[in-house]
Amino acid sequence: MPERKKELDYFRIGKSYGGSQRWMLDPWMHIGGCAALTTCDAFIELALHRNRRELYPYDPSHITRKDYRKFAMSMKLYLRPRETGIKDLQTYITGVENYLEDTEVSGITMNGISGEESYDMAAEAICGRIDAGIPVPYLMLKHQDKKFSFFEWHWFLVTGYEERESTLYIKAATYGKEHWLKLEELWNTGFEEKGGVVLMEIE
Repeated sequence: MPERKKELDYFRIGKSYGGSQRWMLDPWMHIGGCAALTTCDAFIELALHRNRRELYPYDPSHITRKDYRKFAMSMKLYLRPRETGIKDLQTYITGVENYLEDTEVSGITMNGISGEESYDMAAEAICGRIDAGIPVPYLMLKHQDKKFSFFEWHWFLVTGYEERESTLYIKAATYGKEHWLKLEELWNTGFEEKGGVVLMEIE
């Protein structure tokens, strides 16, 4: 692919790049709410920049930690933290679909690309969603490279990409921070049990 760069006009809450799991007062959400919060962040972004105002039940032009916590707790009912985590794409997708059904939101479909698929497929799909203005939930399980230990057993949101000298980096949002990661290294975990990405289609 030609060298290119695309970043979403991602929201901030104060100085925080998106929301943060550290703000959660509920102990389970503080420890294991990453799937729910990844979804909250994705929906806030779509409410702000893809004209899907119904996805965020509060004021998207003035996002506060208090409202963010309330939104997260409503999402907890569908993506409940658990001891083993939400460690597969289908459990995540089903939880989000149930939330959309109960809140009567239509026009959003999802499918997953398992970590067992090729890096090239993942790279093309992620870049395609970012080009369309849609963030990408990413699940990483174990990784043999310890530099990715911060992201192990964790859901986070992809909000951009950049090709640098033919190497594709993705921009990851989690814990209120942004991180640039080499996608091919991240994707090839070295373990049999894989994570993957969830792709949203917006009508």
